[in-house]
Amino acid sequence: MKGNHQQSSVLSALSKQNLISLDSIDEIVEDFVGKNKPFIRYLIENKELDPVSVAKVLSKSFGYPQIQLNLFDMNSIPEGVRNEKLISKHNALPLYLRGKVLFVAMSDPTNLDALEEIQFNTGYSTELILCDEKSLQACIEKVLEDESSALEISDADSDELAGIDVEDSEKSDNNAVSDDDAPIVVFINKILLDAIKKGASDLHFEPYEKSFRIRFRIDGILTEIARPPANLASRMAARLKVMSKLDIAERRVPQDGRIKLALSKKKSIDFRVSTLPTMWGEKIVMRILDSSSAMLGIDMLGYEPEQKEIYMEALEQPQGMILVTGPTGSGKTVSLYTGLNILNTQERNISTAEDPVEINLEGINQVQINIRAGLTFPSALRSFLRQDPDIVMVGEIRDLETAEIAIKAAQTGHLVLSTLHTNSAAETLTRLLNMGVPSYNVASSVSIIIAQRLARRLCSQCKEPEELTEMQLAEQGFPADKLSEIQLYKPVGCTHCTAGYKGRVGIYEVIKISPTIASIIMEGGNSLDIATQCQKEGYNNLRQSGLKKAMSGMTSLAEVNRVTTG
Repeated sequence: MKGNHQQSSVLSALSKQNLISLDSIDEIVEDFVGKNKPFIRYLIENKELDPVSVAKVLSKSFGYPQIQLNLFDMNSIPEGVRNEKLISKHNALPLYLRGKVLFVAMSDPTNLDALEEIQFNTGYSTELILCDEKSLQACIEKVLEDESSALEISDADSDELAGIDVEDSEKSDNNAVSDDDAPIVVFINKILLDAIKKGASDLHFEPYEKSFRIRFRIDGILTEIARPPANLASRMAARLKVMSKLDIAERRVPQDGRIKLALSKKKSIDFRVSTLPTMWGEKIVMRILDSSSAMLGIDMLGYEPEQKEIYMEALEQPQGMILVTGPTGSGKTVSLYTGLNILNTQERNISTAEDPVEINLEGINQVQINIRAGLTFPSALRSFLRQDPDIVMVGEIRDLETAEIAIKAAQTGHLVLSTLHTNSAAETLTRLLNMGVPSYNVASSVSIIIAQRLARRLCSQCKEPEELTEMQLAEQGFPADKLSEIQLYKPVGCTHCTAGYKGRVGIYEVIKISPTIASIIMEGGNSLDIATQCQKEGYNNLRQSGLKKAMSGMTSLAEVNRVTTG
C-alpha cells in the first residue's frame, strides 16, 4: 500500500504537467507490480518520457533542489559513504558532505526509505537532491566500476595516516622523515583529514608564548580543535612548509604555497597555505579548496526563485557585466564559478584572471595573477581581449584601470563577471563611480548586481520554536501582514550538528539595472537613492531576504542579525 501511494503521488505530479494521462495512473501502478527496477526508470522506459522533464516536474512538485550530475565531479564523492550495496539497492548516489549532512542524489523523491537506510549506515544526516534518471544511472555505473582503493576520510590508524602522499612535492623532503618527526607527520595528516571530514573551510595553526592552538572554521565560525604542546609549534610549521614546498629556513617574511593531498589514485584535495611571522613563531592558515562546491548547480545556493531567474537571464545575455559583492567568506567565488559552469560549453571561450586561482575548472582558461612578474588584472584583461573571448571573469575589481577595461569588454560584446567588496548592491554602483568610472559607463554596462552573505543553517534534528511577540517581530522588520503567522526557530545543539547549526545557506540581494535605476546613476544619485528605487521595484535587500530564510525555518533570527547587521 505504501509503495502504491508513493507511485500515485509521482504520477499525479506528472499528470498535472501533462506528461502522462490522469486516466492511466491506476493502470501504470498495476502494471508496475513485480517489475524489478526503479519506478522512475520504469516510467521513462515504458512511457517514453524525457528524463530531464520528469526531474524538473518532480523537483518543483516535491520541493527538492535539482542537480545536473553531468557537472559533478564523481571523484570528489567521499570514499567513506560509497556503499555499493545501498547504491544499487536504492538507485541512490551519495554525493558530498556539508558538515555532518550527506547529500544524496536520487530520481525518485518518494524513496525516503533509501535516505533512512543510508543515514543509518553512514551515521550522517541525509538530504535529498533530485536528478534525472538517465544521468543518475550513468553516474552510478561509473562509481560502481571504480575499483580504486581510496583512503576513507575517517579515523585511520597511524600507518594509513603516514602513507598519505603529497603530490608534486620533493620526494626527498616527503620521505626522509626522522624517527622524531614521524609522530608529527601522523598528527598533521590526522588534522588535515579531520578538517575534510568535518567540512571545515580553513585551518589555523597558532603559536603563542606558552601554548599552541589549532582551530577549524566550520560553517563560517572558528572552533578550537586541539592544543598540542607549545614546543611542537616550530616542528609542525616546518612540516607544513615542506608539504607546501616553502622555504623552511625563512621565518621572517610571509610565504604562500599550496598542497595537493592525494587520498587515493583518483581523489585529491587542494589546500592554499599562508604563513605569517608572529611574536612566538609562524602562524599558518590553510584554506581547503573544494572543487565540488562549484559543481552543485544554482539550485543548491539558496537563491529565491525570482532571484535565480534574474541571474540566469543575465548569464544568457551575450554581453554586459555581472557583479557579485560581499565580504570575504560570503561565497562570492562559488556564485561566480556556478555561473561559469553553466556557461562552460564547447561553443564558448572563457578566460578568468584570479588572485589566487582557488578552484580548477576544465574547459576554462584560468590565469593566476603574479604582480611581481608584471601579470596584473589590467594586463591579463588586455591579453584576454586579444584572445577572442566570449566570457571574461575578473577575480576582483580593485582599481580604476581594471574597472575601465572590464567595462570596455562588457560594452564590446563580452559577458564579464567580477566581484567587489561592498556591503550592498546599491553601494557597488557608487563604489564604481567613486573609483572614477563615468556614470554613463556604469549605467550602460552593468546588467545585475548580487550582494550576498552566508548564514548558518539550523540543524533539522534539534532546532526548536522561538517565541517572539508580534511587537518584537515588527521591530525586527518582518512583514506587518504576516506577524500572526510567523514561526521562528532557534538552535539547540546535538550530536548531529555544531552548536545547533549544520551547513550554510546563502542570503542574497539580486538587483537588475532597470532604466529607472540607470537614470538615477546618470543623474549622480547616491546609494540611498538607488536602494530606495530598488525597494520600489520590488527587490528584496539582504535584510529582507534573510528574514525570509528565518521565516522558512532555514536559519535563526540571531544568525540573520549576525550576517546582515552593520
